[in-house]
Amino acid sequence: MSGLHGLPARQRERESSPAGYRPNGLTAIAAGLFGLVAAATSGYLPARLFLDIPSGFSLGDLSPLTLADLAAYLAASLILLLGAISTFFRATAGAVLLIAGALMALGALLLEPAVGGSPAYAEYVRTLLRFESFAAIDRVTLAAAVLLVLVLAGLPRTFGYLRYRVPVVPASSPSRQW
Repeated sequence: MSGLHGLPARQRERESSPAGYRPNGLTAIAAGLFGLVAAATSGYLPARLFLDIPSGFSLGDLSPLTLADLAAYLAASLILLLGAISTFFRATAGAVLLIAGALMALGALLLEPAVGGSPAYAEYVRTLLRFESFAAIDRVTLAAAVLLVLVLAGLPRTFGYLRYRVPVVPASSPSRQW
């Protein structure tokens, strides 16, 4: 059913809603928090590898696929961190950065089994789900946080909250001017 000027009835109701209407920011804040968790867990693997490099060994000794995987983890960590901070400052670009960083982290997770030669994803997942090492816990946490970030940052409610601006109200009414 359409109303005045062909606008749908629901849209007219929203336009005539009270000035106090403000979207809920729960999904955006949760996406930012999970983005921080994903940024920390994504940056753990490369940082740990760089700290544990023995003397006489350099990054040039690693295969190009391994270097690409480490670079993807680092880039995802940086993008997720920037996206989370931007989301806390209510920038729409923050949600876009969170989605991009989450996709990059998922790509790095999926590239990791292929680094060894043949991609044995079933064995990789079994190893992770045993939770025998901190690295396995880190990767499972990263996968869970990244999936939550993708869902929460992609919701229309998140973008509605980030795009909402408080209407400007004049300081004094024109009828009271002397």
